[in-house]
Amino acid sequence: MQTKELTISAEKNRKRLMEVVYNAKAGHIGGDLSCLNVLTALYAEVMNISPALKDSPLRDRFILSKGHCVESLYVVLESKGFLKPEVLDTLGQFDSILSGHPTIDVEGIEVNSGALGHGLSIGVGMAIAAKMNKESWRTFVLMGDGEQGEGSIYEAAMAGNQYKLDNLVAIIDRNHLQISGNTEDVMAINDITARWGAFGWDVVTMNGDDMQSIVDTFANIDYTNGKPHLIISETTKGKGVSFMENIASWHHGVPTEEQYLQAVKEIEERIATLEA
Repeated sequence: MQTKELTISAEKNRKRLMEVVYNAKAGHIGGDLSCLNVLTALYAEVMNISPALKDSPLRDRFILSKGHCVESLYVVLESKGFLKPEVLDTLGQFDSILSGHPTIDVEGIEVNSGALGHGLSIGVGMAIAAKMNKESWRTFVLMGDGEQGEGSIYEAAMAGNQYKLDNLVAIIDRNHLQISGNTEDVMAINDITARWGAFGWDVVTMNGDDMQSIVDTFANIDYTNGKPHLIISETTKGKGVSFMENIASWHHGVPTEEQYLQAVKEIEERIATLEA
Protein backbone atom coordinates (compact mmCIF):
# COMPACT_ATOMS: atom_id res chain seq x y z
CA MET A 1 0.00 0.00 0.00
CA GLN A 2 1.05 3.59 -0.57
CA THR A 3 1.33 5.82 2.48
CA LYS A 4 -1.76 7.79 1.47
CA GLU A 5 -3.82 4.61 1.21
CA LEU A 6 -2.59 3.46 4.61
CA THR A 7 -3.51 6.84 6.10
CA ILE A 8 -7.00 6.61 4.63
CA SER A 9 -7.34 3.07 5.97
CA ALA A 10 -6.28 4.26 9.44
CA GLU A 11 -8.84 7.05 9.35
CA LYS A 12 -11.59 4.63 8.33
CA ASN A 13 -10.51 2.37 11.18
CA ARG A 14 -10.63 5.41 13.48
CA LYS A 15 -14.20 6.15 12.44
CA ARG A 16 -15.19 2.52 13.00
CA LEU A 17 -13.48 2.57 16.40
CA MET A 18 -15.56 5.55 17.49
CA GLU A 19 -18.72 3.73 16.42
CA VAL A 20 -17.74 0.51 18.22
CA VAL A 21 -16.84 2.21 21.51
CA TYR A 22 -19.90 4.46 21.42
CA ASN A 23 -22.28 1.55 20.82
CA ALA A 24 -20.58 -0.73 23.37
CA LYS A 25 -20.55 2.07 25.98
CA ALA A 26 -17.08 0.96 27.05
CA GLY A 27 -13.50 1.15 25.86
CA HIS A 28 -10.06 2.59 26.42
CA ILE A 29 -10.53 5.12 23.66
CA GLY A 30 -7.50 7.34 24.32
CA GLY A 31 -4.94 4.56 23.98
CA ASP A 32 -6.97 2.95 21.20
CA LEU A 33 -6.59 6.09 19.14
CA SER A 34 -2.89 6.57 19.87
CA CYS A 35 -1.87 3.10 18.65
CA LEU A 36 -4.33 2.77 15.77
CA ASN A 37 -1.97 4.04 13.06
CA VAL A 38 0.69 1.53 14.06
CA LEU A 39 -1.79 -1.35 14.18
CA THR A 40 -3.16 -0.41 10.77
CA ALA A 41 0.33 -0.37 9.25
CA LEU A 42 1.33 -3.65 10.90
CA TYR A 43 -1.64 -5.58 9.56
CA ALA A 44 -1.95 -3.87 6.18
CA GLU A 45 1.73 -3.49 5.27
CA VAL A 46 4.32 -4.96 7.63
CA MET A 47 3.27 -8.39 8.88
CA ASN A 48 2.85 -11.56 6.88
CA ILE A 49 -0.59 -12.37 8.21
CA SER A 50 -4.09 -12.78 6.77
CA PRO A 51 -7.15 -14.99 7.31
CA ALA A 52 -5.74 -17.33 4.65
CA LEU A 53 -2.53 -17.71 6.66
CA LYS A 54 -4.11 -17.99 10.11
CA ASP A 55 -3.05 -21.63 10.46
CA SER A 56 0.28 -21.33 8.66
CA PRO A 57 3.26 -22.07 10.92
CA LEU A 58 5.18 -19.39 8.99
CA ARG A 59 2.78 -16.52 9.72
CA ASP A 60 4.07 -13.53 11.69
CA ARG A 61 2.79 -13.29 15.27
CA PHE A 62 1.37 -10.22 17.01
CA ILE A 63 0.77 -9.69 20.73
CA LEU A 64 -1.17 -6.72 22.09
CA SER A 65 0.49 -6.48 25.48
CA LYS A 66 -1.49 -3.32 26.30
CA GLY A 67 -4.57 -5.48 25.99
CA HIS A 68 -6.99 -2.92 27.41
CA CYS A 69 -6.79 -1.23 23.98
CA VAL A 70 -8.31 -4.27 22.31
CA GLU A 71 -11.02 -2.21 20.58
CA SER A 72 -8.39 -0.82 18.20
CA LEU A 73 -7.19 -4.36 17.47
CA TYR A 74 -10.76 -5.52 16.80
CA VAL A 75 -11.39 -2.85 14.16
CA VAL A 76 -8.06 -3.61 12.45
CA LEU A 77 -8.84 -7.34 12.47
CA GLU A 78 -12.21 -6.50 10.91
CA SER A 79 -10.53 -4.43 8.19
CA LYS A 80 -8.18 -7.35 7.50
CA GLY A 81 -11.05 -9.82 7.18
CA PHE A 82 -10.61 -11.75 10.43
CA LEU A 83 -13.77 -10.36 12.05
CA LYS A 84 -17.15 -9.93 10.42
CA PRO A 85 -18.87 -6.57 11.05
CA GLU A 86 -21.87 -8.27 12.63
CA VAL A 87 -19.53 -9.92 15.15
CA LEU A 88 -17.72 -6.70 16.00
CA ASP A 89 -21.10 -5.04 16.52
CA THR A 90 -21.72 -7.41 19.45
CA LEU A 91 -18.95 -5.84 21.57
CA GLY A 92 -20.40 -4.98 24.97
CA GLN A 93 -23.38 -7.29 24.54
CA PHE A 94 -24.27 -10.36 26.58
CA ASP A 95 -22.76 -13.60 25.22
CA SER A 96 -20.47 -11.83 22.75
CA ILE A 97 -17.15 -13.57 22.04
CA LEU A 98 -15.52 -10.14 22.25
CA SER A 99 -14.29 -9.01 25.65
CA GLY A 100 -12.37 -6.04 27.01
CA HIS A 101 -9.03 -7.78 26.46
CA PRO A 102 -7.75 -10.04 23.66
CA THR A 103 -8.72 -13.72 23.86
CA ILE A 104 -8.03 -16.63 21.55
CA ASP A 105 -11.79 -17.06 21.07
CA VAL A 106 -11.40 -14.37 18.42
CA GLU A 107 -9.91 -15.37 15.07
CA GLY A 108 -6.60 -13.63 14.44
CA ILE A 109 -5.64 -13.27 18.11
CA GLU A 110 -2.65 -15.41 19.08
CA VAL A 111 -2.74 -15.28 22.89
CA ASN A 112 -4.88 -14.06 25.75
CA SER A 113 -3.28 -10.82 26.90
CA GLY A 114 -3.86 -7.69 28.90
CA ALA A 115 -2.30 -8.47 32.28
CA LEU A 116 0.25 -5.71 31.84
CA GLY A 117 3.89 -6.75 31.61
CA HIS A 118 3.25 -10.23 30.23
CA GLY A 119 3.20 -9.66 26.48
CA LEU A 120 6.91 -9.24 25.91
CA SER A 121 7.74 -12.41 27.85
CA ILE A 122 5.37 -14.37 25.63
CA GLY A 123 6.86 -12.70 22.57
CA VAL A 124 10.36 -13.71 23.64
CA GLY A 125 9.21 -17.32 23.88
CA MET A 126 7.67 -17.17 20.41
CA ALA A 127 10.82 -15.64 18.94
CA ILE A 128 12.99 -18.31 20.57
CA ALA A 129 10.73 -20.99 19.07
CA ALA A 130 11.21 -19.55 15.58
CA LYS A 131 14.99 -19.51 16.08
CA MET A 132 15.03 -23.10 17.35
CA ASN A 133 13.03 -24.25 14.32
CA LYS A 134 15.16 -22.13 11.95
CA GLU A 135 12.03 -20.41 10.66
CA SER A 136 11.80 -16.88 9.29
CA TRP A 137 8.56 -15.62 10.86
CA ARG A 138 8.72 -12.64 13.18
CA THR A 139 7.04 -11.64 16.43
CA PHE A 140 5.70 -8.14 17.12
CA VAL A 141 4.68 -6.94 20.60
CA LEU A 142 2.88 -3.65 21.27
CA MET A 143 3.29 -2.30 24.81
CA GLY A 144 2.05 0.83 26.57
CA ASP A 145 4.37 3.38 28.12
CA GLY A 146 2.57 3.15 31.46
CA GLU A 147 3.19 -0.58 31.25
CA GLN A 148 6.94 0.03 31.46
CA GLY A 149 6.70 0.08 35.24
CA GLU A 150 6.21 -3.71 35.21
CA GLY A 151 9.39 -5.55 36.21
CA SER A 152 8.71 -8.60 34.05
CA ILE A 153 9.30 -6.46 30.98
CA TYR A 154 12.94 -6.05 31.91
CA GLU A 155 13.44 -9.75 32.55
CA ALA A 156 12.12 -10.30 29.03
CA ALA A 157 14.39 -7.55 27.72
CA MET A 158 17.44 -9.32 29.15
CA ALA A 159 16.34 -12.62 27.61
CA GLY A 160 15.78 -10.99 24.23
CA ASN A 161 19.38 -9.85 24.21
CA GLN A 162 20.73 -13.12 25.62
CA TYR A 163 19.18 -15.14 22.80
CA LYS A 164 19.95 -12.56 20.07
CA LEU A 165 16.33 -12.34 19.01
CA ASP A 166 16.59 -10.17 15.90
CA ASN A 167 13.25 -11.68 14.83
CA LEU A 168 11.51 -9.86 17.72
CA VAL A 169 10.13 -6.32 17.45
CA ALA A 170 8.75 -4.57 20.53
CA ILE A 171 6.89 -1.28 20.18
CA ILE A 172 6.16 1.19 22.97
CA ASP A 173 3.10 3.35 22.37
CA ARG A 174 4.69 6.49 23.86
CA ASN A 175 1.67 8.74 24.36
CA HIS A 176 3.02 9.96 27.75
CA LEU A 177 -0.28 9.44 29.58
CA GLN A 178 -1.64 6.59 31.68
CA ILE A 179 -4.80 6.23 33.74
CA SER A 180 -3.40 8.21 36.68
CA GLY A 181 -1.67 10.97 34.73
CA ASN A 182 1.63 11.73 33.01
CA THR A 183 3.96 8.73 32.92
CA GLU A 184 6.89 10.80 34.16
CA ASP A 185 4.90 11.81 37.27
CA VAL A 186 3.62 8.29 37.98
CA MET A 187 6.76 6.25 37.24
CA ALA A 188 9.37 8.01 35.12
CA ILE A 189 10.77 5.93 32.25
CA ASN A 190 13.07 8.35 30.42
CA ASP A 191 15.58 7.96 28.90
CA ILE A 192 14.01 4.95 27.16
CA THR A 193 16.66 4.84 24.44
CA ALA A 194 19.53 4.63 26.91
CA ARG A 195 17.70 2.13 29.10
CA TRP A 196 16.89 -0.34 26.34
CA GLY A 197 20.20 0.24 24.62
CA ALA A 198 21.90 -0.84 27.85
CA PHE A 199 19.88 -4.05 27.65
CA GLY A 200 21.45 -4.69 24.23
CA TRP A 201 18.45 -3.80 22.07
CA ASP A 202 18.48 -2.01 18.73
CA VAL A 203 16.43 1.11 19.58
CA VAL A 204 14.84 3.61 17.18
CA THR A 205 12.23 6.33 17.60
CA MET A 206 9.44 7.08 15.14
CA ASN A 207 6.48 9.43 14.89
CA GLY A 208 3.58 7.07 15.46
CA ASP A 209 1.14 9.81 14.44
CA ASP A 210 2.66 9.94 10.96
CA MET A 211 2.15 7.04 8.58
CA GLN A 212 5.24 7.79 6.49
CA SER A 213 7.44 7.65 9.59
CA ILE A 214 5.85 4.34 10.58
CA VAL A 215 6.33 2.77 7.15
CA ASP A 216 9.93 3.96 6.88
CA THR A 217 10.83 2.75 10.37
CA PHE A 218 9.55 -0.78 9.87
CA ALA A 219 11.08 -0.97 6.38
CA ASN A 220 14.53 -0.20 7.80
CA ILE A 221 14.61 -2.88 10.51
CA ASP A 222 17.60 -5.21 10.10
CA TYR A 223 16.35 -8.68 10.99
CA THR A 224 19.85 -10.13 10.72
CA ASN A 225 21.81 -7.94 13.17
CA GLY A 226 21.64 -10.29 16.16
CA LYS A 227 19.74 -7.78 18.31
CA PRO A 228 16.07 -7.57 19.36
CA HIS A 229 14.40 -4.38 18.15
CA LEU A 230 12.59 -1.69 20.15
CA ILE A 231 10.59 1.02 18.43
CA ILE A 232 9.61 4.01 20.54
CA SER A 233 6.44 5.20 18.85
CA GLU A 234 5.85 8.83 19.84
CA THR A 235 2.10 9.30 19.73
CA THR A 236 -0.75 11.46 20.97
CA LYS A 237 -3.31 10.08 23.40
CA GLY A 238 -6.71 10.39 21.72
CA LYS A 239 -5.10 11.03 18.32
CA GLY A 240 -7.50 12.28 15.66
CA VAL A 241 -10.31 13.52 17.91
CA SER A 242 -9.67 17.14 18.87
CA PHE A 243 -11.34 17.16 22.29
CA MET A 244 -9.67 13.88 23.34
CA GLU A 245 -6.07 14.62 22.39
CA ASN A 246 -3.59 14.71 25.31
CA ILE A 247 -6.40 14.44 27.89
CA ALA A 248 -5.70 11.80 30.56
CA SER A 249 -9.40 11.37 31.43
CA TRP A 250 -9.95 9.83 27.99
CA HIS A 251 -7.76 6.88 28.95
CA HIS A 252 -11.06 5.11 29.56
CA GLY A 253 -14.14 6.95 28.44
CA VAL A 254 -17.25 6.81 26.29
CA PRO A 255 -18.33 9.81 24.24
CA THR A 256 -21.79 11.28 24.54
CA GLU A 257 -23.94 11.36 21.42
CA GLU A 258 -22.88 14.94 20.76
CA GLN A 259 -19.20 14.09 21.23
CA TYR A 260 -19.54 11.00 19.07
CA LEU A 261 -21.09 12.97 16.20
CA GLN A 262 -18.40 15.65 16.47
CA ALA A 263 -15.63 13.03 16.39
CA VAL A 264 -17.12 11.29 13.35
CA LYS A 265 -17.50 14.62 11.57
CA GLU A 266 -13.82 15.43 12.13
CA ILE A 267 -12.72 12.04 10.86
CA GLU A 268 -15.02 12.08 7.83
CA GLU A 269 -13.69 15.50 6.84
CA ARG A 270 -10.13 14.20 6.91
CA ILE A 271 -11.10 11.14 4.85
CA ALA A 272 -12.82 13.35 2.26
CA THR A 273 -9.73 15.56 2.01
CA LEU A 274 -7.43 12.56 1.62
CA GLU A 275 -9.63 10.96 -1.05
CA ALA A 276 -10.15 14.17 -3.04
